[in-house]
Amino acid sequence: MQQQQRRGDLALLLWLLLLHHPLWRVKANTEGDALHSLRSNLDDPNNVLQSWDPTLVNPCTWFHVTCNNDNSVIRVDLGNAQLSGTLVPQLGQLSNLQYLELYSNNISGIIPSDLGNLTNLVSLDLYMNKFTGVIPESLGKLSKLRFLRLNNNSLSGGIPMALTTVTALQVLDLSYNNLSGEVPSNGSFSLFTPISFNGNQLLCGPVAQKPCPGQPPFAPPPPFIPPPPVSGSNGRVQSSSTGAIAGGVAAGAALLFAAPAIGFAWWRRRKPQEHFFDVPAEEDPEVHLGQLKRFSLRELQVATDGFSNRNILGRGGFGKVYKGRLADGSLVAVKRLKEERTPGGELQFQTEVEMISMAVHRNLLRLRGFCMTPTERLLVYPFMENGSVASCIQGKRENEATLDWTTRMHIALGAARGLSYLHEQCDPKIIHRDVKAANILLDKEFEAVVGDFGLAKLMDYKDTHV
Repeated sequence: MQQQQRRGDLALLLWLLLLHHPLWRVKANTEGDALHSLRSNLDDPNNVLQSWDPTLVNPCTWFHVTCNNDNSVIRVDLGNAQLSGTLVPQLGQLSNLQYLELYSNNISGIIPSDLGNLTNLVSLDLYMNKFTGVIPESLGKLSKLRFLRLNNNSLSGGIPMALTTVTALQVLDLSYNNLSGEVPSNGSFSLFTPISFNGNQLLCGPVAQKPCPGQPPFAPPPPFIPPPPVSGSNGRVQSSSTGAIAGGVAAGAALLFAAPAIGFAWWRRRKPQEHFFDVPAEEDPEVHLGQLKRFSLRELQVATDGFSNRNILGRGGFGKVYKGRLADGSLVAVKRLKEERTPGGELQFQTEVEMISMAVHRNLLRLRGFCMTPTERLLVYPFMENGSVASCIQGKRENEATLDWTTRMHIALGAARGLSYLHEQCDPKIIHRDVKAANILLDKEFEAVVGDFGLAKLMDYKDTHV
C-alpha cells in the first residue's frame, strides 16, 4: 500500500513537471539559443560575452541582457564592445525585444531581414559598424520603433518606402553610408531634416537638397522686375522715379538674399522637434529643448576661468569636471568630454543628450544644458554642494562631519531608487554601466543623486567600469 502511494506521488510530480516545465524551458531555450547563435558568430576580444553560457537555460542571468518579470529578453546592450563578425537571423526570434544596442563595434555583413519580426522593438542602434547591403524593407513592420540609427556604415541601395509608415519614429540617422535614390518626404519622413541623410553622395530629392537625375534643378527665387518709370504731364520722366527704381532694386536684392533665410526659418518652425539638431557653429544663438539650454563655448570658458586647473572637481573615464559660475551667479559643474570625433558624431551627440535629458527623477542628476562645437563637447549640470560619496568617505577634510549610519543608509536607498528608475522605468531605459562611489553625488541635504548615466553611449566601452 505504501509503495503504491509513493508511485502515485511520483506520478503526480512527473505530471506537474511535464505540465509546467516544458513551456518555460522552450521559451527560455528559444531566446538563449538565439543569443548563443549570435555569440558564436562574433569575435569577442574583450570577453564581454563570457557569461553567455549555453548550458544555462535562462539567458536572463547573462551580462548585457535585460529581462522583464516574465523572464523574456527585452534588451541586448553590447555597444562599444569591439565585437566583430556578423549578425544572425535567429535574432528575429527575440519576440519581446525592445532595445537592440550594437553600436560602435566592427560588425559586418548584412542587416538580417528577420529583425522585422521584432514587433516590440523601440530602439535599433547599429551605427558605427561595417554593415553592407541594403536596409531591409521588413523594418517597416516595426510599428513601435522610435529610434533608428544606422549611420556610419557602408549600406547601399535605396531607402525603403516602408519606413515612412512607421509613425512612432522620432529619431532617424542614416548619414554616412552609400545610399542612393530619392529620399522619401512623406509619412514619418516629413519630420526629418537633411542632416539625417548627410554623407550619402547618391541620395537626391528635396530633402537631400539635390535634384534627382532627369528632374529639373530646384527653381531659384524669381528675379525682381522693376516697375516702368512714371512719366509726368510733359512726357518727361519725373525725378522721383529714379529713387523709386533704386529703392525697388535695393529691396529686390535684399529679398533675394533674405529668401533662403526666410524659407529656412519657416521650415524650422514647421518642424519644431528638429530645432535641436542642426546648429553646428560655435557662435550660433542659444537653442532650447524644453528646459535644456545650449550654451556657447565662450559662456562656459568665462564661467570656469578658461577651464582653469584650480576649478577641476574631478577626473574620470569620460573627461574632466570643472566648477563654474554662470553670469546669473548660479554654480554649475561642467563636464568636458574626451575628444572623440567621427563623421556624423554631431547628430549622434545631440541625440544622446536629448535621451539623457528625458531621464527625470529626484535621485538622478538633472542635465541643465550642453555645448557642442567642432572641437568640444561639454555637458552642464547643477553643482552638488557636498560632492560625491567617494569624496565624503575617502577624502574627508578635518572640519567635515562624519557621515552617520542613518545618513549612509538614506544615501544608499536614494542611489538604488535612481538606478532602479534608469533600468526599469525610464523610457527609453538607460543602463548606467559606470556605477561607482564617485558617480553618486550628494546635494545640500545629502540626498543621493546618480550622475554620469547615459554617457557610455557617447564614449568608448573600455572607459566604463562594467
